Amino acid sequence: MTELLIDWRVLQGFTTRIFEALGMPVEDAATEAEVLVWANRRGIDSHGVLRVPGYRRAVEAGTMNPRPDIRFEKELPAALIIEGDNAFGPVVTKLAMNRLIEKARGTGVAWGLIRNTAHQGAMGYYALMAARHGMAGIALVCNPPNMAPTGAKAAGVHNSPVAIAVPAGEHPPICLDMATSVVAFGKVDVARSKGLPLGQGWALDAEGRPTTDPDQARIMVPAAGHKGYGLAFMFECLSSLLAGNPLLAPVLAGGKPARPGAQNSVIMAVDISLFTDLHTYRENADATVAGIKGLPRCDGVDEVLVPGELEDRVAERREREGIPLPERIVVELRQVATELGVALPEAMR
Repeated sequence: MTELLIDWRVLQGFTTRIFEALGMPVEDAATEAEVLVWANRRGIDSHGVLRVPGYRRAVEAGTMNPRPDIRFEKELPAALIIEGDNAFGPVVTKLAMNRLIEKARGTGVAWGLIRNTAHQGAMGYYALMAARHGMAGIALVCNPPNMAPTGAKAAGVHNSPVAIAVPAGEHPPICLDMATSVVAFGKVDVARSKGLPLGQGWALDAEGRPTTDPDQARIMVPAAGHKGYGLAFMFECLSSLLAGNPLLAPVLAGGKPARPGAQNSVIMAVDISLFTDLHTYRENADATVAGIKGLPRCDGVDEVLVPGELEDRVAERREREGIPLPERIVVELRQVATELGVALPEAMR
């Protein structure tokens, strides 16, 4: 499988122009492109520009809204509820996290609910927004069912991703960004784009049978069995049910969500300085990282990593060398650009 290397700035500019062509305001298009290419820069290709063709189809189907009526429906000093109107996820989530960071400076902790947003991309982006302001950030999201509860062979919960980020001192911000399934569903799309099989135990087919064929995968398997399932169940309770917009129950009852394609999200910002000295916190975070990395290693292991460290290193390399795009993704992006009348960057011609 051949891959094309492209400078991330070029890719981001090109992706921005595609979203403009889909009807997004310039600023929103730039935000969407930034979050997708940020994922590619960090090696999270499952949430990068691979998503563009699907987003275009969603816009045409009316399940992603390029010009949403985003409304702050309820707002208190330490909380808010936002109606996303099926906005592109990064557009509404960046807006919400920036507001929560402001609130947390005055209240210490700020909690936000976003109802009816479309796909948000890599959730670590939003948690890191808070960490870069010296705060702890948390972001999680729920969708209709795509993961089998432990003991079931049909989808009953969503493989809800969660991200938690905190600042450090000399070390970059520490960020855990994970799905509650063995791997994110986007990994299936990555495998398909590269012509590779799935890992054992990742997914089930439509009949609930284990499969390694990305074209047959329909249902994800929870991480650590009942633990991943339990987290996913509770995330629905903390997001969709709290927002009055259940996504699992209507499908489990044989119906459909009220707004196809919509998801619900929880984001939080915590002002560390309310609880302890921020400088001391950063020093203690660095010391914890150093302690973890100094542990005795298993045979064949060169280094123990902490959450987010691998992605930081991939970003350093890709920002220097370029972002690799599989041939299949390049072909799909060319087709989208041609049909929308967007000029291709020279590297993709």
